[in-house]
Amino acid sequence: MTRFTQIDLENLPAPQVVETLDVEAIFARKRDALLALAPDLAPVLALESEPLTMYLQRDAFDEVLLRAAVNDGARAVMPAYATGANLDQLAAFYGVARLVLAPAQPDATPPVAAVMESDSDFRSRMQLALEAQTTAGTVGSYLFFARSADPRVRDIAVANLAPGVVGIRVLAEAGDGSAPADLLQAVETALNDDFVRPLTDLVQVESAVIVPYQVAATLTFYDGPDSAVVLETSRAAVTAYVAARRLIGENVTRSGLFAALHGAGVQNVVLASPAADIEIDGTRAAFCTDITLTAGGIDA
Repeated sequence: MTRFTQIDLENLPAPQVVETLDVEAIFARKRDALLALAPDLAPVLALESEPLTMYLQRDAFDEVLLRAAVNDGARAVMPAYATGANLDQLAAFYGVARLVLAPAQPDATPPVAAVMESDSDFRSRMQLALEAQTTAGTVGSYLFFARSADPRVRDIAVANLAPGVVGIRVLAEAGDGSAPADLLQAVETALNDDFVRPLTDLVQVESAVIVPYQVAATLTFYDGPDSAVVLETSRAAVTAYVAARRLIGENVTRSGLFAALHGAGVQNVVLASPAADIEIDGTRAAFCTDITLTAGGIDA
């Protein structure tokens, strides 16, 4: 299977327009500027209890708030940082709208708001938007239209199975990820649109093959923090790790599980399952069916 490589926004260098804010440095600049105009005020400004000193401190704090607002405004128009309505506005420039996962129920008691596509998924589709401008059958084009076909799609993989034959694997958001027939049909219909599929392409849509596995580990703790709290922190970390690996073609490695489990307060991790790395090819996706963490006591 072929995966389209997007720019990893998290690995881009920090934007230079976003300033690092230091209230003490701003206060010192304002104080020095005032002393340059009125050197005789030095004894007064040496005392934090003086009203003039307190005024400069407050003025420096106000400037930090203003500069922070400028930073927030700059981030709001950057794909890597925009969220919520700001991300909706940014995506509208590319002609992409956020998917509705579950419609609103205004007549319910109490009314139920619509469940919308997450910022991370929406941002990822927005990055593919320019691929939608071509009908040359690029990997990015198939990815964009397949992921936009139905909000139940979690992931898509594209493969060139043979000359003129395009294989599409679909991973569903719900359950273990097996794509139901109606979801496969929705994706196939979207990809067979005359403005999407090149005339010479034959598109074959199938569900990703699900590879179930379990995580079982025993954790030993350092003496100090509440071991129950540390255990739950490790559980949250490994849960986040396995969720992030729930994509087509993504391996689940023991080293990744160790890294997630071995947080602050953990002295040792004995990982019983999986016994080896789970190798996942471009037609499959791993699904964690259970996470069992056992407290192994405190290391003496």
